[in-house]
Amino acid sequence: MKRAVSISLGSSRRDKQVEITLKGEKILVERVGTDGDVARARQLYLDLDGKVDAFGVGGTDLYIRIDAREYPLRAALKLVEGVKHTPLVDGRGLKHTLERRVFELALPQLGGVPHFRQAFVPMALDRIGLAEAVSEVADRVVMGDLMVGLGIPIPVYGVPAFKRLARRLMPIVSHFPMSMIFYGSGGAEQKPKFVRYFQRADLLAGDFLFMRKYMPPDLSDKTLVTNTTTEDNIEFLRQRGIRTVITTTPRYEGRSFGTNMMEAVLTAYAGYGRPLTEAELNTLIDELDLRPAVIHLA
Repeated sequence: MKRAVSISLGSSRRDKQVEITLKGEKILVERVGTDGDVARARQLYLDLDGKVDAFGVGGTDLYIRIDAREYPLRAALKLVEGVKHTPLVDGRGLKHTLERRVFELALPQLGGVPHFRQAFVPMALDRIGLAEAVSEVADRVVMGDLMVGLGIPIPVYGVPAFKRLARRLMPIVSHFPMSMIFYGSGGAEQKPKFVRYFQRADLLAGDFLFMRKYMPPDLSDKTLVTNTTTEDNIEFLRQRGIRTVITTTPRYEGRSFGTNMMEAVLTAYAGYGRPLTEAELNTLIDELDLRPAVIHLA
């Protein structure tokens, strides 16, 4: 049996282990959280190097991709320094394939191409593929990276404007310490903020923990596109009135894993001993019929 392990800086309360079968190939899928303990995460990578088929890097990204250019996050790269044998993936491959195609792949479950008046993406920098997908189904897209990431109360409208801003910021962001690029250990704390952007949007998209932290209590009749959700998270969204949840990755035993975990699964399945190209990922997505999960809550 092949083994794919996501070592995450996030909360260990979200750990999960499942066995899945892809075209007859059994794969043990394991998510291990370290509660923000960088030293422990680094040691786990070194201890398991060469003993598992693929690593997912959770809780942070190794690189940020903007069109054809990739910008390194140096603090994150230090986290995995010394891993020599097991391929490492941080999910950015699936963010530019599976997430970029989310509405196309979910089309049969949605019953057609959806249309939204306004979308709010609280943090788009590491999910530009998703922001691009959202821009194709929404009349207006608001990115909240300056507000959520840097505390600057300025929204950014539209993907082209956001990319121009991101290219200017990335040479600086590339040198941010781990404390500034770590997604957070739990996201369980509730601090409603940027409420008007949540309320004005009929489509919300992005990392669940970022959104959970700032969500207002009432999100009636909205659609949310996200991933890494547990059954408790889905119930949390139901209580806030969300109408439809689309998880960009499939759900297994009540859980949708992060893109880093699922990219590790595909890397282990392929067995090339290296990260997969976007073309290879898209081929596997189609061959294995990997589709987003659509959950109607109301």
